[in-house]
Order: sequence, then C-alpha cells, then structure tokens
Amino acid sequence: MEWILIGIILLITALILVVRYNANGGLFRRYCTHIKTSLNGKTVVITGGNAGIGHETAADLARRGARVILACRNEEKAKGALQTIQKKSGSSNVVYYHLDLSDLDSVRNFADKFLREEERLDILINNAGVGRSYGRQTKQGYDLTFGTNHLGHFLLTLLLLDRLKKCAPSRVVTVSSMAHIKVSEADIHFRPGDGELKYPGLVGYDRSKLANIMFTKILAERLKDSGVTAYSLHPGFVSTSIFQQSYELGSPWWRYLLYSSASRVFGYNEEAGAQPSIYCAVEESITKYSGRYFDNCMLGKLSKLAQDDGVAKKLWDISCKITGVDY
Repeated sequence: MEWILIGIILLITALILVVRYNANGGLFRRYCTHIKTSLNGKTVVITGGNAGIGHETAADLARRGARVILACRNEEKAKGALQTIQKKSGSSNVVYYHLDLSDLDSVRNFADKFLREEERLDILINNAGVGRSYGRQTKQGYDLTFGTNHLGHFLLTLLLLDRLKKCAPSRVVTVSSMAHIKVSEADIHFRPGDGELKYPGLVGYDRSKLANIMFTKILAERLKDSGVTAYSLHPGFVSTSIFQQSYELGSPWWRYLLYSSASRVFGYNEEAGAQPSIYCAVEESITKYSGRYFDNCMLGKLSKLAQDDGVAKKLWDISCKITGVDY
C-alpha cells in the first residue's frame, strides 16, 4: 500500500514538473526569442507595461532597440518597473507617461502629451487590463472592467491613429483572451440602462475581451491599404497579478486562492505569456492577417459571436458614441 501511495505522489509530482516546464517555455510553447526583428529607430507604446506580461513585452522590445513608452496608471510602480526594464534590456530608451484607462479624460491627456512630445509611433500595444470589477465604475460611470479593457483602449487607439498612419508600416496589438468564448448573443445588448452612461449589456471581463477582438477586426477593415495592421491575441493562462487585483476589487477570497494557485502550478510564467504579444508586434509574415486573432503564436479559433460583423459594427458605433470620437 505504501509503494502505491509513493507511486501516486511521484506521478503527480512528475506531472506538475512537466506542466511547469511547458508553462515556462518548454516542449510545446512557441517562443519568439528566435525572431531577430530589429526595432532600432521605432517607438512603441505599451499600456500597463509596468507589470506582468506587459513588463516582459516592454523589456523584449526595448532589447530590440525600440524606444518604449510605458503608459501606466500607478506612477510609483511604473518608475520602479522602468529601472528594472532598463537594466534587463540594456536600454535607457524606456520612459514613463501617465495613463489611466478608466478615465477617458486621462486618455485624452495622454494622447495630447504624446503627440506633442513624440515624433513616431510604430507599435501600439493595448495590454493593460483588469479582471472582474464587482460593481466598480470608471470615472465616467461605466463598468470598470469594460471601460478599462475596451473603451479606454478604443479611444486611445483612435486618437493615435494619424501618427500610426504617418509612421506606416505600423501595428496595433490588443491583448484579448480565450474567455471571449463564454459570451453568448443574449449577453450583449446596447440599450442604455439606468442613466445614459450605463449599458448593462457591456459589463464584465469576458465581454471586454470579446470587444477587443471585434474592435481589432473592424479597425483592420477601416485601415485597409493604410499600412497600419491590427491583431488581437490570447496570451494563455498566465500567472500574473491580475488575480490579486481582482481580489482587491472584491473577488471572494476562495476565488482568488483557487485561480492564483492554479495559475502558479499550471499557468505560463510572465515571460512565456508575453510571447504572443511579442510575436504580433514583430513577426513580419503576419501582415496579411490583419484583423485576425492569435493564440500561442498561431491563428486562433474564434467563437461564432466573435465573427458576427453586425454585432461588431454595433459595438463600434456605441463605442464612438460613448467616447465622442470616430474614424
């Protein structure tokens, strides 16, 4: 009996080690470090570049010679990350600009400052995001998760489009998620709720990630022949601080413990999780796939709803109405 128990323990241990090896870039994970694309003379803006996969993405692109702008909400954390990224990449050409995606006024202020002070924009990486917001709202009164993950990035991208077109060929890369498959058509509606600023059908993490995919698709269509391409992606199940962030916003302790523990055992580390973002930012062969969704550095599978052009166009229209900008 003891030998059977020992065998089970060894088997479980071996399984965990294999999973961790894969999660950290082992047998089955496509790494992009072999891509030698140089970014000398290029400028990259990455939202939420101070932590998680954004931090690792920023370090990789800085290592390739890009001027990297960390667009982050928390100044103290951003400045700390700035020093780490500079040391890790060997580049001093990494700077911090304040950006709070949950506040549309902050997005406009960032865009104004950027366009005044920076001559180039070659790659925009819409990376920042929050998990469940548990009833929290943005400054303008929208669901915090949807407002941050989609609306803030929607406005930011449109405000910077002219600079991206000027520097073409250029790219917009938006971090989405496989979680979009959970959303059904019944979950999406565009009728105002209690007050003009609240759209109850535009709430939550899964919907925000579906919105990222739909936004990318319509954006690519509208930028056809402009030299600007757009991609969305699933980074994988990654062990990052997003679970701690959700806990601070009101997630039950058991949910935080379950997801954070599972991500440490079965999830990718942050460096491995950054690879799809890096791939979409630098891989030269994917320009013909503008508007598409990538998973594990390959074209990914979309839900039926994510392929619905009618819903995507409605989302574009309502996003324009909310943000007050159009293209």
